[in-house]
Amino acid sequence: QVQLVESGGGLVQPGGSLRLSCAASGNIIGIYYMGWYRQAPGKPRELVAYITTSGDANYADSVKGRFTISRDNAKNTVYLQMSGLRPEDTAVYYCNERTYSKNYWGQGTQVTVSS
Repeated sequence: QVQLVESGGGLVQPGGSLRLSCAASGNIIGIYYMGWYRQAPGKPRELVAYITTSGDANYADSVKGRFTISRDNAKNTVYLQMSGLRPEDTAVYYCNERTYSKNYWGQGTQVTVSS
């Protein structure tokens, strides 16, 4: 089993920045994919960004140029640096990590962008 713990969410004004962290523990051998998803009220969960162990990163069009995903292998942690935040970025953000046979989710962290 793998446990994922997100942190870093909060309330921020439009145009502000936040950095989310997702720390993994447990049997992390075999993890090849680390991603961030978000879910706003009344909407389906959507991909924000992901990064693979080979370093390939991809982003949703809505966050390109504003968000950056990165990872620290020594700390088993993946980050999402969010800048230029907009009210429409308000959502619960979830960390997701995968092996070829299993899919793990964190508990989510709330990000609210409001003046």
